[in-house]
Amino acid sequence: MINNHTPPPWYKQFWPWFLITVPVVTLIVGAILITLATQTQDSLVKDDYYKEGKLINADLSRDQKAKDLNISAELNVTDSEVALHFLSGEPEEGAALTLEFFHSTLSDKDFSLQLTKETDGFYKANIPAALKGKWRITLWPYHKEWRIQKTLAFPYSGPVKLTP
Repeated sequence: MINNHTPPPWYKQFWPWFLITVPVVTLIVGAILITLATQTQDSLVKDDYYKEGKLINADLSRDQKAKDLNISAELNVTDSEVALHFLSGEPEEGAALTLEFFHSTLSDKDFSLQLTKETDGFYKANIPAALKGKWRITLWPYHKEWRIQKTLAFPYSGPVKLTP
């Protein structure tokens, strides 16, 4: 007996389309990744990372200076305001302080506040936007002689004790 059944044409079968789809999808995904890699900027790596790494010892001396001066403060952060008062080691001159907020992953969200001393003894400033996520906070005097750092996850309720 003779088999008169002819197979369907190749374009009606599954396997040729499967074998064509794999490299086509790979090319499309590769083109998308190359486009993203060339058109976006990595905000996590600084150009002068080596210089900053060498300066870490100088930065540690500022932390030690804060310890030597026995500086400690209490920080209250709300959605609209930052209030800080010193528990010990308050700067004598009462000059403005700088409070820097560094986002853990997005450098474009970093900002700095100038805290001025109010009549009630608190150093205060308004926050531009509500804080969410993990932030590194750095408190400096105007002359940057010492510093205190702390890492916090926001939203955070209640006072935060800042110590070197």
